Amino acid sequence: MSTPATTKTTAPAPPGSGAAGPPGVHMVRALVDGVRRNMRQYGMLLALGLIVLLFQVWTGGDLLLPRNVSNLVLQNSYILILAIGMMMVIISGHIDLSVGSLMALVGGVGAVLMVEHRISWPVAVILALLLGAVAGALQGFFIAYVGIPSFIVTLAGMLLFRGLTEIFLQGQTLGPFPEGLQKVANGFLPEAGPQTNYHNLTLLLGSGLIAYVVFQEVRDRRRQREFALEALPTSLFALKVTAMVAAVLVTTLLLASYKGAPVVLLILAVLLVGFGYVMRNAVIGRHVYAVGGNLPAAKLSGVKDKKVTFAVFLNMGMLAALAGLVFAARFNAASPKAGVNFELEAIAAAFIGGASMSGGVGTVAGAIIGGLVLGVLNNGMNLVGVGTDWQQVIKGLVLLAAVGFDVWNRRRAGV
Repeated sequence: MSTPATTKTTAPAPPGSGAAGPPGVHMVRALVDGVRRNMRQYGMLLALGLIVLLFQVWTGGDLLLPRNVSNLVLQNSYILILAIGMMMVIISGHIDLSVGSLMALVGGVGAVLMVEHRISWPVAVILALLLGAVAGALQGFFIAYVGIPSFIVTLAGMLLFRGLTEIFLQGQTLGPFPEGLQKVANGFLPEAGPQTNYHNLTLLLGSGLIAYVVFQEVRDRRRQREFALEALPTSLFALKVTAMVAAVLVTTLLLASYKGAPVVLLILAVLLVGFGYVMRNAVIGRHVYAVGGNLPAAKLSGVKDKKVTFAVFLNMGMLAALAGLVFAARFNAASPKAGVNFELEAIAAAFIGGASMSGGVGTVAGAIIGGLVLGVLNNGMNLVGVGTDWQQVIKGLVLLAAVGFDVWNRRRAGV
């Protein structure tokens, strides 16, 4: 007697479980989930793209004219340099209110050395950078080893450096700077290669940057998979890399169709790559994140938090000195009023670029994105004739929205 065959029935998958449906639906669902998980990381990058698109339409195409793109880089170079250092300071859980005044002091001392004492500009630049390092180290000592809050120390530094600038310059503007230093702040890379419609050296550098971006992203994704860390879905990763390559390619072609890449852009690229590598891969970078993210845990893990804080402020001092020299050379004069409110611009760029008020969060690339958001806003609003009063209102609202988004995102994540 044969046993009747039994059939096994499977209950239908509940809606939204992902167990059923065409492959396209799963791909879209995975893409949406990836975007939601990485909203904080790529939100301002998307916002930057939308702002560029808005002003490109609003200005009738003037925003992305090759000459205006070059001016955009030159006009915001010193803020971007400051933003890199400020991002590291904020990641470590501190703040620096003195960078604008330190910029003015370094520019003034550099002007005295080069204009009045006729010291060659390369030597004067080295001395000015050392002055910035000493100023940053002094503030770092009081913050790390004496235990005075960074807000108080850097507020005192802001007043001190501004007063010393008035003393050095005797309340007057001093210039002009040597031609070599002016070329660093205002010059462009030289022509090279055969005669074409584009700047060949800029095209070569842009191609190298595209190759580096692709290599870095692929390597980071491979490492995330090796260590079983959360990685972007393949579709979102491909979209991210494509967008980054397109942005670099468009910028390269725009710059190459004018005078080529500004010299200061090359300096920014070196800083971005160098500090980006340090914060991602070096021990000191991980310690900066650890100190800002959870100081008690970092101490228990053996992190020398005082040395980390000291190093962060020393580095901020050197970057402020570099920004001060670039600013003074761009305007070909050192002024006691230079750098006013620049610390606020740098802080705003860091927070817009993804830094967290509680520390431990942020990237060097995010600082550049935040600085570009402010730069494009300033440039676009100037092109369409928005008054300076309304410009301040709009930038304030953008900063408030960026910090509010950070607070909302942390609450949503249960932090």
